[in-house]
Amino acid sequence: QYIKDLSFENPNSPESLTNKDGLPQINVDVNVFAKPLSKKLYEITLSINSKAIRKNLKIFELELAYAGLFSLPNNKLSDVLEKKVMLIEAPQLLFPYARSIVSNVTRDGGFMPLIIQPIDFELLYVSRMKKVTK
Repeated sequence: QYIKDLSFENPNSPESLTNKDGLPQINVDVNVFAKPLSKKLYEITLSINSKAIRKNLKIFELELAYAGLFSLPNNKLSDVLEKKVMLIEAPQLLFPYARSIVSNVTRDGGFMPLIIQPIDFELLYVSRMKKVTK
């Protein structure tokens, strides 16, 4: 497992560090990408992008690509099962580490830690498959 890319911006500091105008609106987007490296080896990347805005002022922006290498067993899995393992099970293993990084980076950036709620990667997978088949 490793950080593939990490960016944290606090472009309007020190003004953005004050809490005089209420709570910011925080958006979090999560995506999963699977890149085959060989017949049974994949790089799975969990992409987390977050932006906090308060009254048209960007408070912070965070981009994290957290990846891991995953190998499949030698026995033949169906394509559907292989996709499910790579796009559901693998990101579930990566998520706690990525979540911790997001929390630490936002805290170290001078804000309350951003704690991302647990993600249902199976629901994310089903949603993504519905978009692909339309």
